[in-house]
Amino acid sequence: MISPDVDKLSFGNHQFAVTRPHAFGIVIQGSGDYLHDVLLNGDNKDAFLQVIERAGLVVCKNVDTNDATYRRVRGKSSGGKLSQAEYYHHDGCSCPVKPAVVEIRLPHQPIRRDVATAIAPFVDVIKALLNCLPAHLRVDPQIVSAIDGFSGDPESWPPVEQWDKLQGQVTRLVRREMDAESCRSFFRDVDVAAGAYVVPWEMGESRLMLNNHADLTRTMQHRRSYQKFRQPNEQNGSLVKRWTAEEYPGETV
Repeated sequence: MISPDVDKLSFGNHQFAVTRPHAFGIVIQGSGDYLHDVLLNGDNKDAFLQVIERAGLVVCKNVDTNDATYRRVRGKSSGGKLSQAEYYHHDGCSCPVKPAVVEIRLPHQPIRRDVATAIAPFVDVIKALLNCLPAHLRVDPQIVSAIDGFSGDPESWPPVEQWDKLQGQVTRLVRREMDAESCRSFFRDVDVAAGAYVVPWEMGESRLMLNNHADLTRTMQHRRSYQKFRQPNEQNGSLVKRWTAEEYPGETV
């Protein structure tokens, strides 16, 4: 693990200031395109990916880049229907192997982004989904059993192989039983209960998260999180993303 009192990270001859403003993850301050020119460049890449693995979330502030490897985040929400991206998820669920690291980025642009990206450990998301479920929806025996199991020590938790199925059950349930804004309110409660990272976006910021790990308690999930009532035709800055470990070659162009 990264030492809790760390305030600097060194990569070759480069040092970066590090802060821990949240219960998990770290924030790196730099300037220019330090993400590509240093952190993901050459011999530094593997060491930086190990930092992401240990921290779970690494936020890089003030990155100035026009790197061509990013692609636009797809999927639209509406007032009457949630986008799939509004539910907690791993990236690459339809892939044979989920990507290890996902980077989501807010490029510099004229329109700011008010919609949050909530990020939380998978196990905390599962527990929050179950605990925030209204009493009248706690009727399925599997859900009741899972709530009881997660209320005890880790030895009593449902097997990790069941977590994705449990999450799917709860997500389908709230989609079916709640209108769109009630569902969004439910997931805001989940954000709080899970201790999610929902810090407002800054222009030029990249968030790199551990999307898949053999130990699922260390894996992160994320979602598009409306922190207030969704206004029709509301404009927001656009995000881009990539699967850093699998797609980025680790060399500057």
